[in-house]
Amino acid sequence: MAQDVTPARTVRLGRAPGPAPTAVSGVVLLLPGGEEVSSRRPSAVWTDGSVRGLGRRLARAGREEGLALHTVRYRYRGWNGSEAHLAADAVWAADEAVRRYGDVPVCLAGVDMGARAALRAAGHEAVNSVLAIAPWLPEEDMAAAPEPVKQLAGRRVLIVHGTKDERCDPELSFRLASRAKKANRDVCRFEVHSDGHGLHQYRSEVLALAEDFVMGALYGRAISRPLEDALAAPPPLGLRMPLAAGFGTSLRRRARP
Repeated sequence: MAQDVTPARTVRLGRAPGPAPTAVSGVVLLLPGGEEVSSRRPSAVWTDGSVRGLGRRLARAGREEGLALHTVRYRYRGWNGSEAHLAADAVWAADEAVRRYGDVPVCLAGVDMGARAALRAAGHEAVNSVLAIAPWLPEEDMAAAPEPVKQLAGRRVLIVHGTKDERCDPELSFRLASRAKKANRDVCRFEVHSDGHGLHQYRSEVLALAEDFVMGALYGRAISRPLEDALAAPPPLGLRMPLAAGFGTSLRRRARP
């Protein structure tokens, strides 16, 4: 009697928003949020919800540059302890981007637990930048190994966190950024005052900051003065940079020579 075999879970890249570029010169991999422990398979609706707005914004900004965007379709919803499934899937996605597009820079852009996956997978050789929005991070235990940061060396890193986030403690992302800054000067962190986990109150400002950062990191576009100052400032100033209301409304970019 034949036995039922459960098909193996596979990670894949979702379709890019908008028309595909004819020649790809950079890639953004969108890493959605997740759950601490779950063996459930994420649905497309569940996966896309947390990164849809970010993907659309970046797709418009990078269309003429040849930017390709893909949402990573995880095997599981959960991080699942030492398995770190979401981080492993992010590494696979970076490998797949290289296989499809060749030697182009990759930005890992994650939200919530996807932000932790982006930070953890940053050591991939193709990754040149990481955008971590409202990252879910574990409490640091002095008896255990802290969340790694050495893999962030040589990458440009932006963390954005609401000060009223009740799901993901913003103090934990500050601590991680502080440790990462010691090994990598290209780390900065913006605080969105009085906003919660979803950053709904200042959504337009967060998206404008994300666009500013990603297009600067991947294509060398001139970045805004606040972002430039945050990257240059010593800690804690550059790691507690306030995101001003109205950021991006009159942003003007100059192409780098």
